[in-house]
Amino acid sequence: MIRIIAITKELKIMEDVSIQQLESHDFLWYWVDFISPTKEESGLLESFFHFHPLAIEDCLQYIQRPKLDHYDGYHFFVLHSLNQQTYKAEEVDLFISKDFLVSFHQTPVKEVENVYSEIRTSPHVWEQGTSYVMYRIMDKLVDHYFPIIYQLEDRVNELDNSTQQIRLLLDELFHLRGTLLRVRHTIIPMGDLLYRILNSKHLEIVHDQLLYFADIYDHLLKLSEMIESNREITADIRDSYLSLNSNRMNTIMMTLTVITTIFMPLTFIAGIYGMNFKYMPELSWRYGYFYVLGFMAILGFTMFYWFKKKGWFED
Repeated sequence: MIRIIAITKELKIMEDVSIQQLESHDFLWYWVDFISPTKEESGLLESFFHFHPLAIEDCLQYIQRPKLDHYDGYHFFVLHSLNQQTYKAEEVDLFISKDFLVSFHQTPVKEVENVYSEIRTSPHVWEQGTSYVMYRIMDKLVDHYFPIIYQLEDRVNELDNSTQQIRLLLDELFHLRGTLLRVRHTIIPMGDLLYRILNSKHLEIVHDQLLYFADIYDHLLKLSEMIESNREITADIRDSYLSLNSNRMNTIMMTLTVITTIFMPLTFIAGIYGMNFKYMPELSWRYGYFYVLGFMAILGFTMFYWFKKKGWFED
């Protein structure tokens, strides 16, 4: 689907403009939004707009890293939105000059939809041109990162106070770390992109809105810090539970070692008197059985007391 908004030189908005009208009218600027376009609609990027083949390839192929490319007469941006259910990146491509803004995305993006609706009722946006519309799109995209980070942060806090089994907790913890890493792969490159915008000498169209883009950059820095902080917390939780699990294993092994050590001499004694030799002097003792049992009991209690005195049973 393609939808078009055009602004006349009299600062009036025209909606539902056709591609043919863009050629026949002299507009102040216009916005063409490609939403899940068909193959024929995607072909307009080349046949009508004559964009560079590499930029078109970036639109049509696999998800690109957020970036900025300069071409003759326009600039090409790759932005990322985040799906709030799957936390996966969804690409939003922008071609921009002072005369037009072309947005291209393979799936509907709520943030772009919000800006499109906003423009239809906000005359002050028309006067500020395409760069301000691009700012609004980027601002919406970044603002929608925050609920995702807050949601992940809540999950981190829940795990920190969790009492579930260590195995289940670690499985969820590693899954959460993977999600944080996936989100980080979107936010960090977006921050790098904003840094390029703020320091680029080729983006003259955004010079009047640098303060706005600097505000987005500050948000991305905050988001980056939140992600790193949560990753550090998950690492601390992981290390704490691994250490606790290791301590429990050491306690179990120590207990088993004590039991085994105590029973070793008892097993040795039982093994000797379990041999089927005919001539064993002790076999003829009247109370030999009770003597051996008593000796084994004394030996066992003595070893138990010695281990306890050495502190083997202390946590």
